[in-house]
Amino acid sequence: MKKVIISVTNDLSTDQRVDKVASSLLRSGFAVLLVGRCLRNSKNITKRNYSTHRFKMFFHRGVMFYLEYNLRLFLFLLFHKSDFLLSNDLDTLLANFIVSKIKNIRLIYDSHELFTDLPELQGRPIRKFIWSCLESFCLRRINFSYTVSNSIANYYRVKYGVQMSVICNFPITQNFQNVTTNNKKNIIIYQGAVNKDRGIELMIEAMRYVDAQLYVVGDGDLLCEMQEYTAKLKLKKKVFFKGKVDFENLFEITKNANLGLSFEDDTCLSYRYSLPNKIFDYINAEIPVLLSNLPEFRGVIDSYNVGQILDSRDALSVARQINTLLATPKKDWHNELSAAKKAYSWISQEQKLLSFFK
Repeated sequence: MKKVIISVTNDLSTDQRVDKVASSLLRSGFAVLLVGRCLRNSKNITKRNYSTHRFKMFFHRGVMFYLEYNLRLFLFLLFHKSDFLLSNDLDTLLANFIVSKIKNIRLIYDSHELFTDLPELQGRPIRKFIWSCLESFCLRRINFSYTVSNSIANYYRVKYGVQMSVICNFPITQNFQNVTTNNKKNIIIYQGAVNKDRGIELMIEAMRYVDAQLYVVGDGDLLCEMQEYTAKLKLKKKVFFKGKVDFENLFEITKNANLGLSFEDDTCLSYRYSLPNKIFDYINAEIPVLLSNLPEFRGVIDSYNVGQILDSRDALSVARQINTLLATPKKDWHNELSAAKKAYSWISQEQKLLSFFK
């Protein structure tokens, strides 16, 4: 049985993409080991049919974290047998690249985003330069790579001459019975990182004019700041922070919502070209969406009438759109959501993934 070692820098608990990839490989007859890290608040990994390993790190952020992680990952990969290495994002690539050359085994690269253009690197030219040099050196020498959107694939093709495939963040289709509850308050959901330029502050401010509840499901650098902002606007009875939720349980929350939000701001190429899995998770849960005016987001709405694009980033305007969407009967969305749910299914991406391991 051939073995694949998949590496990420997160704690494995909420990364749906790598779980789908690992599960697809496992079903196809590969032995799979998923490597990540263990945080202070990490939950136990359960319900996984493949093997996992998490490093307990001395450093948890910044340059020292990335150096420590890649050194430990390098040693781990060097002394563990594998037939394929699957590197997820630029922050795991160096260790994978070196080991693949030493052991002469196939390296496959999954770029979840434009790492060198993340908001966290804006205004940090030295760090951005270092990551860009690493990307430029490695990507030109990797024969097998894929990413999450056509926009990112086109970017790499123009910049480096790299022909990346596209494997979208579509979910595993979940079929369920809708339960209608009388006197139920409308629920709006945002799932994902509570980080810079994700539009969380705009969502919270818009709730001043919306008679509903907003669930923010996720963790991140701005969590405490957004909680304080909610308190400042006296919206603690409307806005609820659910924290980090395992993806096994996330669907149960999402399917009970009435509207899904994705408000990434067009502040960097990483966000402009993104196509996050939460959009497809909302569709999979059969709820309409309200999305930022970004190219890949517009493509979803142009293909299927499953919601709206933001008219502006003014809180009152956003609230009007939210109220309009909440007032639209659910049956009016049913046909388009069903068609989109069928089209945006992981099964349509799985064979493209497996082709890299043949």
